[in-house]
Amino acid sequence: MTAFCRLSRVLAKSEEGRLFFECPDCDMIHGISHGPGPEPRWGWNGDAEKPTFTPSVLVWYRWTDGDRGCHSFVTDGRIQFLGDCTHELAGQTVDLPEWEDDA
Repeated sequence: MTAFCRLSRVLAKSEEGRLFFECPDCDMIHGISHGPGPEPRWGWNGDAEKPTFTPSVLVWYRWTDGDRGCHSFVTDGRIQFLGDCTHELAGQTVDLPEWEDDA
C-alpha cells in the first residue's frame, strides 16, 4: 500500500516518487509520475504550491454505476476540467483543493 506524505497545501507524494492531488469532483486522489523512470512520465514545474503538470491528466475508473472519466490540465495550481469528463465540473476551472491528511 502506498503511503502519502504531504508535500504542500495541495500536493502529496509517495515513497515511489509519485505526486498526488485531490480531485474535487471525483472525490478521489489522482497521481502522476515525474522525473526519470519508466513511462509514462509527466512534466512538473517543481512548484509544490502552484503545480503545473504536462501533458493533461486522464483518469478512467469503474464506479458502481459504470465507468467514469476525469480529464484535466493542472496549471498554476488550478484544474481545468476538459469537456470529456463524466462529472459535473466538466468545462470548468477550479483551484486545487487543500490536501486532506486522512485521504
